[in-house]
Amino acid sequence: MAVCAYFILKIPAGAMMSGKLFSARPRCVLEGLGCWTQAPRAALGRLPLQHTAPRLLSLSSADSAKEPSRKKLLSEKKLKSHFVDHRRVLVRGGRGGDGVSCFHSEPRKEFGGPDGGDGGSGGHVILKVDRQLKSLSSVLSQYRGFDGEDGGSKNCFGRSGALLYVRVPMGTLVKEGNEVVADLSRPGDEYVAALGGAGGKGNRFFLANDNRAPVTCTSGEPGQERELFLELKTMAHAGMVGFPNAGKSSLLRAISNAKPAVAAYPFTTLNPHVGIVHYEDHQQVAVADVPGIIRGAHQNRGLGLAFLRHIERCRFLLFVVDLAVPEPWTQIEDLKYELEKYERGLSERPHAVVANKIDLPQARANLPTLQARLGGKAIGLSALTGENLEELLLRIKELHDEHVAASRAQGHQLFRW
Repeated sequence: MAVCAYFILKIPAGAMMSGKLFSARPRCVLEGLGCWTQAPRAALGRLPLQHTAPRLLSLSSADSAKEPSRKKLLSEKKLKSHFVDHRRVLVRGGRGGDGVSCFHSEPRKEFGGPDGGDGGSGGHVILKVDRQLKSLSSVLSQYRGFDGEDGGSKNCFGRSGALLYVRVPMGTLVKEGNEVVADLSRPGDEYVAALGGAGGKGNRFFLANDNRAPVTCTSGEPGQERELFLELKTMAHAGMVGFPNAGKSSLLRAISNAKPAVAAYPFTTLNPHVGIVHYEDHQQVAVADVPGIIRGAHQNRGLGLAFLRHIERCRFLLFVVDLAVPEPWTQIEDLKYELEKYERGLSERPHAVVANKIDLPQARANLPTLQARLGGKAIGLSALTGENLEELLLRIKELHDEHVAASRAQGHQLFRW
């Protein structure tokens, strides 16, 4: 069955047809039910028809130039979609204003003398603790302080640049190289990350007995520039440790208000998520879904050291085991081995073993053997159906209470969400 497409060719009056198919100089607009595409020279008589929505095609040379693509800015929601516990920041203080060289001018006062004012100092960049923040995701990669204003005549000094405050969460470590330069662990703590430059001097500053008409003035100095590394000293109260596809993300969705991505096919989380578990006495416990570990992580395989750094900042651990695989107890041994190779004593922190996917028949059959090997300390549950989640929540509260009691006994400040 033949299909015919009708096109209407609109050519402005006075336009001349050349030997080519269309002339590029006059503005031609092609309208029709199909979308015209350029054909080879040998097949100019046939115009292929594509089944697309009708649109106008401009063949002028002015419209053929493509506009440069502009990168869209991330929204605030996407910017804070993942938990960020380390950030590299380039900070630069504001530049000082320039001094001015001028002389006082007034009727009947011929020699008024120099009256050039100094420039204002540049603004500092200051890190300040904000208890409402729990992540470094809102911290940008670079900051620059406000510049000072130039001096003016009549001994007018320039205005100094305003202070630029960068809000960071409580428990932020500020490092320069390998040296810790600040520990922002209390509400309201501040640290001057970059000093603003000093303002320049006007010619009034250089007035002396031997120089009554100085013309010298100086420029403002640039602000201090530093490269800092921000790290959160404490990521969460509890950290979920497990191999990929053990069900950590599904478990975090089941016990907290966090919404990490889950799917019916195997994949691993690339960014940590933190969820808050609420209890009746208004107590809140932060639980982190840390990216899945693999064998050889202490040698920086896979996510490697980045994963282990997240675990290091948790106060107690939850070993999540896929109970449906053969011999699931070997996962616990491998996980503890990787933690111990990364940092001695990390595997000995207070922990609980969570046997997930008990809703599967094979997993339910492996549970008695796992509990026998661990002395009955494994918590069998299903993040999908919600079976036995209450036991896990009670165990998390017990571990948190033990951590609070130990911190108070040692005089340490408690980490609160």
